[in-house]
Order: sequence, then C-alpha cells, then structure tokens
Amino acid sequence: MASLDTHYPLGRHNTFRFEAAARYATHVRTPEDIPAALDDPRVRGLPVLVLGGGSNVVLTRDFDGLVLLMEIPGVTVAQATVDGRAVNLVTAGGGESWHGLVSQTVAQGLPGLENLALIPGTVGAAPIQNIGAYGIEIKDRFHSLRAYDRHAGEFVALRAADCAFGYRDSIFKRAGADRYIITEVTFALPADWQPETHYAELARELTAQHIAKPTAQDIFDAVVTIRRRKLPDPADIGNAGSFFKNPIVDAATREALAGRFPNLVGYAQPDGTYKLAAGWLIDQCGFKGRQSGAVGVYEKQALVLVNRGGGSAVELMTLAREIQDSVYARFGVRIEPEPVVI
Repeated sequence: MASLDTHYPLGRHNTFRFEAAARYATHVRTPEDIPAALDDPRVRGLPVLVLGGGSNVVLTRDFDGLVLLMEIPGVTVAQATVDGRAVNLVTAGGGESWHGLVSQTVAQGLPGLENLALIPGTVGAAPIQNIGAYGIEIKDRFHSLRAYDRHAGEFVALRAADCAFGYRDSIFKRAGADRYIITEVTFALPADWQPETHYAELARELTAQHIAKPTAQDIFDAVVTIRRRKLPDPADIGNAGSFFKNPIVDAATREALAGRFPNLVGYAQPDGTYKLAAGWLIDQCGFKGRQSGAVGVYEKQALVLVNRGGGSAVELMTLAREIQDSVYARFGVRIEPEPVVI
C-alpha cells in the first residue's frame, strides 16, 4: 500500500494559511506515486485534491478524501523545431516552483517566460489556470504536458488543442477537473525571442528605468519590481494573488459603462470584446484597504484579498460575495473568483 498520512494538516500547503486537514495525504515525488496512492484500498471512492503550492485554492473546510501533495522535481532543456520555428523545449516537473523555473530559464539565456515572473505556485498548476501577466499567458509558450488520466488509468501526453485554454481557464478546470493529474509541463521558448512590452504598466516601468531595448533579464526585473510594489508576499501576509478575474464584456456594454463612468479602465481584445479591470471596479466600490476582522482587501491592490492571521475561509468568502454584489449593483457586471473554493 502507498504511504499515506492521516488527518494531515494543510495550513502550510495553502497560501491563505487557512487551517484545514485532509483525511489522507501523500507526498508525490515521482509520477508513479500517483497510481500507487489512488490504488490504495483505503482511498478508493474518496474525492481527490491535488495541491502544489496551494496559491490558487481557498480551503473552507477539512477535506474528507485524499490530498496529493505534488513535489515532482526536475528541469531539462532540448532544442527543436516546432511549426517551422527553432525553439528551446524546457520540461519541468509539476512540483517545481513556477517563479524558480522562470528565474532559472532567464539566467540560462532561455527567454520567453520573463513576463510571468513572481507568480506563486508550481509548474503543474500553471496550465490549469492558464496563468498570465503583463501580456503573456501560458498558452503562448505551451508545448505539451504529461498527466495521469484517472479515467483511463494511464499516463497521457496532451498538446495545446487538448487543453482548451481560455482566459484563466482550461479543460483542467472543467471537463478534466477530476480526470487529469499533471506531472510535467514542456514549454516552447522561441530561439528568435523578441521582448513583449506592450502591456502599459510594464512599458511605463521600463521607461522609468530608461531601458529602451530591454533584455529578458530587464523585463524579469521590471515585472518583479512591479509585483513587489503592489502585491503582498504570501510569506508575510496570507493571500492568493489576484482573487477575481477581470470580467470580459461586449463592446456595447463597455461603451454604455464608459458613458456613465468616463474613467473606466478596460482593454480591447482581439475578438472585439473588452477586458475590464476588476481591481478598478472594486476600488470604485470603496473596498480597497477595507478590513473585516482578520481578513480584508489589500491596501495597495483591490484585486487581492488577504488573511492577516487568524481569519477563516468563511469570513473571506463572505467578504468576496459582498464585493461581487457591490460591483454588480453599481456596474451591472459579474466578477468571478480565480481560486478554486473547496
């Protein structure tokens, strides 16, 4: 039988640091540890939760099932040609630190992920959320991944088309939510790399630093500076980064809102829709810096909900619903949480 811990505390496995316990938990250090744990008769029929860095989850209760603590290490690099382009294929174990991987690739002269610096969590979780920042999303650099298919009882390889990537979305949050357990991810980083600096906040930071022709390291450093300036470190204050998705609205809705709110912040999308800045919407409703007991809204960024110590997930979700209702009442726009609520 697999090595299973019982009544395993999960406080240090989620960045909000909410106290919860798993009925069973096991440390996954090799892909083969997954079927070994799932085949254990003690856990058959129980729900399964996969945790990497725990930076995109809100634990509202104890988990009466099996928690897989993903710790698969390793990073390899190979050169290849993909769709006629020379690329560096970087493959990383699902348990690798995401920011650690970004830092490592930039330092080794393998640019392409630098815009995604300082995002908390692990490599295996990155495709699930299709994480993105400063003009780049995972789908823009994704090549393939390997996962354990619980339905088929075997390991499978998935390409981008299989993953159905969307804005902060993928098949792993929908039809594949209880099916695939990601063990490693391969990224195709362009050998003919060009800097991606069109995102306004990043462009302003580079201009402020008098950098006209940025290197990947310049972009990495600028992104880290921006994020540290406005986002709390989970090591100091419990949080999961941006708590709400930026809502997507059609052009007519955006125009109507802009007529009522001339300072409305939004970004045109290639398909003609608009992505509204959820942080701006929340700020306009007066929530930035608001505290509700030990939980609250971060004073430097209204998108971030925090647990300053001793707060509960129930308190946090009550605050989140209050924010959602207030934004809808004022703007007629629904904002949705990014983290998975358990």
